[in-house]
Amino acid sequence: MTSFEPTKKIVANLIDPEEIRIAILDDRGKLYDFFVERMLEHQRTGEIYKARVDSVLPGMHSAFLNLGDGRNGFLYLDDVHGIDVKPGIEMLVQVVKNARKGKGARVSPRISLAGRYMVLIPDGHETGVSKRIEDNDERARLRSISKEIRPEGFGIIIRTVAEGFDKESLENDVQDLLAQWETIKRNAEKNGAPCLIHRDLGLLERVLRDDLTEDIDEIVVDTEEDRDNIQSFAERFFPGKNIEINFYKGKTPIFDVYNIENQLLELQDRKVWLSSGAYLVIDQTEALTVIDVNTGKFVGSKNLKDTIFKTNMEAAEEIARQLRLRAIGGIIVVDFIDMDTEESNQELIHELQELFRNDRCKARVYGVTGLGLVEITRKRARTDIRAALSHGCPFCGGLGWVPREESIALQIKRFIRKITMSSRSEALLIEAYSSIAAYIAETFLASWEEEFDKKIFIRGCPEFSWGKFRLDAQGSQVQIEHRINSLQKREGWAIVHKSSSA
Repeated sequence: MTSFEPTKKIVANLIDPEEIRIAILDDRGKLYDFFVERMLEHQRTGEIYKARVDSVLPGMHSAFLNLGDGRNGFLYLDDVHGIDVKPGIEMLVQVVKNARKGKGARVSPRISLAGRYMVLIPDGHETGVSKRIEDNDERARLRSISKEIRPEGFGIIIRTVAEGFDKESLENDVQDLLAQWETIKRNAEKNGAPCLIHRDLGLLERVLRDDLTEDIDEIVVDTEEDRDNIQSFAERFFPGKNIEINFYKGKTPIFDVYNIENQLLELQDRKVWLSSGAYLVIDQTEALTVIDVNTGKFVGSKNLKDTIFKTNMEAAEEIARQLRLRAIGGIIVVDFIDMDTEESNQELIHELQELFRNDRCKARVYGVTGLGLVEITRKRARTDIRAALSHGCPFCGGLGWVPREESIALQIKRFIRKITMSSRSEALLIEAYSSIAAYIAETFLASWEEEFDKKIFIRGCPEFSWGKFRLDAQGSQVQIEHRINSLQKREGWAIVHKSSSA
């Protein structure tokens, strides 16, 4: 990699076990990709279950499977070969689409195990190479190696990151995946259905496996243990590359230092401003996503035709970025500003196709329709950011969106961490909206007190807006309890939550 090539940086916020967040920044410090995973989430892509068929729906040509954790998995019968699917039978299945929006995960009996350089498919026979490797000589070399190292009774698909690596590296990957498969089979034999048999790598390991490429020159984490683990991973897979791996131990939260928190807030807005002064409006529905392009404050410098063309081309680049960052999949309809010539339309479509060429989630761009719209389809690979971080507003019957309780709880936890790092107070009194306070008290309060070694009281305030919170007081436990008593006397009541140890 030459010195003038753009580089990227991985920033990992791992200090809170309830929520892991990883950002990839480009050389300008702008978000390039973002991943989030919560401790309480279940049925994630890659997990393997020993499931029991709960019901079969011939009219939908599908079945529901009991996975053992509350929500049934959904199985298309077209995915099943050689098995008579009927209620009560047990099957080994893998999650191929995350559980989302109150629905269980989509599962398949076709198992695939992803390694660093390849995907191993038990009971498969294919030998494939990622289409994103475009050099024909390299494709032929990798295909030849894969035929030599493919175990009997398994299929192999070579991943994009294998480009340029030798046979020994790929062979070691095969052996690791074969050992993993043997463990999965043993666990399936020992355990009865329904149960989880195999959990895929954690978020940090998956990001390192899939996104630690030649253009990453620095990784920053806020936990020392993970810094050491990443160092071992980098030395194993990039022995000749000097990746700077740093442990951040400052008092300001790591995502604030790199201005990631502000960028995440922007990522949840409907309106996205472009550098020229034009803007996008992004509306997500159950069936599709609609994006509208507007010139906004951009007036151009030549003529109207040139202004419209420049706005559309700038919008195309930002649309590709927003779809990746927001993890939006399915059908996307874009209302670009109308252009007069077919040549301009074709240039715009070509630009979009180039922008999506290296998108890990396969995307297809269709031409301009008779209504002047551009249609895009993009594979859904993970839960989109809006669904991950928010839900329907409880005050307006779901017509609007508010942050999830977990999201606000973790904001409050990060707020508490800031306070504890600059104060020696024994106890804190935090105020938040009533249901948020109750949720924190029930789910997190005891563990937070243990982690921060402080007494934490949460006061529910029905007059607060949904996401509002603040520090009311800090000091000794006696001082905080006195403050609570005075609030109760003054207001006649005050719902204050505390842990059982308080």
